[in-house]
Amino acid sequence: MASIRHNDRVLDAARDCLLAYGVRRTTLTDVARRAGVSRMTLYRRWPDVRSLVADLMTREWVRVVTELDMSDPVRAIVAGVRGLRGHPLWRKIVEADPELLMPYLLDRRGATHEAVLSVLEPVVGDPLKARAVLLVSQSFLVSAPTMLDPVTLDELDAELAVLLEAYLG
Repeated sequence: MASIRHNDRVLDAARDCLLAYGVRRTTLTDVARRAGVSRMTLYRRWPDVRSLVADLMTREWVRVVTELDMSDPVRAIVAGVRGLRGHPLWRKIVEADPELLMPYLLDRRGATHEAVLSVLEPVVGDPLKARAVLLVSQSFLVSAPTMLDPVTLDELDAELAVLLEAYLG
């Protein structure tokens, strides 16, 4: 239990540093100082800032997903996309360090993907459908801001709901 609290304290400090400075300007020394731990304590768990950021992204975004009320999957998925899109850490990474997201979009499935699939699969009842829903939702999360004007994010989110209703209905 103490190590979980310790990790949360470090991840909280990392979040604060990232929001203040961005990923490129955050160092493990900054995080250690803010968390009140030694650099060596951090290096034992995280060899570099990127691995720490990966754990932070997972923690923050899994929280958004696991707090969704899946009794209405379409509403929950759209709310999850909105919640992630509005999350301060997501916005900071997209604005300042978007290259951090590329491995998860092009090369590999991350812990957040696994967590989302573990929530979606029981609700949609099919691993293939769960993956298709994740891919569609991910595109609305990542790319919707590029499709604005003359439409709004609210209109695109409503269209996501229409797509999901038709697919899952």
